[in-house]
Amino acid sequence: MVPSPAIRLLLRRFALLMGVYTLLRLGFYLLNLNTFRGIDTGAVLLAFVHGLRFDVAGLLWLNLLLVLLSLLVPVSARRGQQWLRGLFVLVNIPGFLLNVIDWEYFKFIGRRLSNEWSTIGEDLQRQAGQIGAHYWYLAVPLAALVYLLWRLCPMPRPTEAAAPASRHQWGQRLVEFGLVVGLVVLGLRGGLQYKPLRTGAAFDQQPAVLGHLTLNSTFTVLKSFDQVPVERKNYFATEAGLRPFLGAAPLPVRAHSAMPDNVVVLLLESFASEYTGVENGGKGGYTPFFDSLTAAPGALLMWENYANGRRSIEALPAVLSGLPSLMDEPFITSSFQTAEMHGLGEILGRHGYATAMYHGGTNGTMGFDMFAGIAGIQHYYGLNEYPGGATSPDYDGHWGIFDEPYLQYFNRQLSTTKQPFFATLFTLSAHEPFTVPAPYRGKFPVGTQPIHPTIAYADMALRRFFRAASQQPWYAHTLFVLTADHTSQSDQPGYQNPLGYHKTPLLLFRPGQNLPAANPHRITQQADVPASVLDILGLQPEQKFLLPFGSSVFDTASPGRAIFHDGDSYYLVHSDFVTELKNDNSVLLYPYQTHFIPTQPVANPDPKLVQKYGNELRACVQFYVNGLVDNRLYK
Repeated sequence: MVPSPAIRLLLRRFALLMGVYTLLRLGFYLLNLNTFRGIDTGAVLLAFVHGLRFDVAGLLWLNLLLVLLSLLVPVSARRGQQWLRGLFVLVNIPGFLLNVIDWEYFKFIGRRLSNEWSTIGEDLQRQAGQIGAHYWYLAVPLAALVYLLWRLCPMPRPTEAAAPASRHQWGQRLVEFGLVVGLVVLGLRGGLQYKPLRTGAAFDQQPAVLGHLTLNSTFTVLKSFDQVPVERKNYFATEAGLRPFLGAAPLPVRAHSAMPDNVVVLLLESFASEYTGVENGGKGGYTPFFDSLTAAPGALLMWENYANGRRSIEALPAVLSGLPSLMDEPFITSSFQTAEMHGLGEILGRHGYATAMYHGGTNGTMGFDMFAGIAGIQHYYGLNEYPGGATSPDYDGHWGIFDEPYLQYFNRQLSTTKQPFFATLFTLSAHEPFTVPAPYRGKFPVGTQPIHPTIAYADMALRRFFRAASQQPWYAHTLFVLTADHTSQSDQPGYQNPLGYHKTPLLLFRPGQNLPAANPHRITQQADVPASVLDILGLQPEQKFLLPFGSSVFDTASPGRAIFHDGDSYYLVHSDFVTELKNDNSVLLYPYQTHFIPTQPVANPDPKLVQKYGNELRACVQFYVNGLVDNRLYK
């Protein structure tokens, strides 16, 4: 079937737009060469190619009305086509403007434009005059592109004329209309992947900074429309004013023994402290292997560890980049996902490590693959990469590959990976609907909650993984970090409070080697993992890539802390008190007990302590929120 003149005309106009957006990307690249200096030309060209996907999505969102009218206005209607030509130019001027602005604005914020109107909109409005005067030269390429669009806008050819539509042609139009609708929906989603195209997907490539080149500002701004504006925090008048209260702890300076070549982070789905035996006096435990591992030579269990969030999607930024979750919306899905972010993958990659993340779930779920790229991890292995994928007998029918076969696959993968390596694995079986493979049904303790048998199954999978891994030559010089993403179902009243809802284990295990001395009852959190890994590896110079929220668990000079956001309050955990910062800026103190906050705060707390801990928590929250808004977390 030969496309109708209307379809051909629409395709020619869209192709022109795609060409103009390639020119806009080229301008962005040339005016920000320092950002991309040293990157291989082939990788840069590949970023241009990847960018076409984002261009299609952004342009379709911007031109939906034009697409519809192009199908309705007859090609032979000369005046109607002139109106479409004018609309074609007018609708796309804002997109051109946003991208041209970003040629220079990117230098200041280090990311593409998003929801600036809701964060610094008033400032931009006040400064519009002087900004326009200072960057007047940007009007030249903008005007040139608009003129180019007007001059080159395809119009109907003389041969594409006015014959009355036959019954056959009307049938063809209906078929074409259906095809166009399908293709538009596909383009708006950005492809056939599990979730619609997200901004962060641009950062799957390496180096991740190329994601900024892949994106276009039309896409990032349109994607931010449905974002809830994040209000700046103004507890302190200036950033300099909050710094003394931030409580940032530098990495300790210590003499190190031989550096472990490999690092393996095992992020265990819903593996809450409530389910372990070792943390509950042996009562009701579903984790006999994990409990035994805590007593093995070279193991260190941190008894007072807490998750920085309540959702799986919040765990990766904390564990891989030291970024707690202090917003209602997860960082991964927020408009800040293009902000400057450094992770263990990037840091260790610079030291020659092969880096990878493994998750047996559908590729794209919860943006794990996307954030792995942001954290500088070179390779992501999901359900698509597992032998057989969703057709494998190891598929659980819901989320992905059962933990036992996936951990064995993980072991085989590590055994063929060039050393040194850094690998992160996220398990999934301890997730609703809480299924275990058929041969194991009825083999684990039933417990009192649906999750309990799956926790026991995950523990068994860990046992078999470590049994197999211990036979491999890389095992004896590997640092293992085991922690949970979050808590889940609870039947113990002592855990049913804001602190207990975040209580998760943290176990560091270095078989055959000693760990640095540490206080196992120091307060720790997920965000301490990056600093702890770098401390053990002796990479103190990489301190500049660590966020100030976490610290090394081996830092005896730092008292340790945990930070999280629950409901409308922020919490700061210390070994003596838990501090709550409420919406009205009031501060409450509760006596610290492991995984328990009493319902009533301290009646007459020490005012100096209220001020000290209150200011520390305010400083962390303001640094976090404003640092994301301004993209200055590392400044």
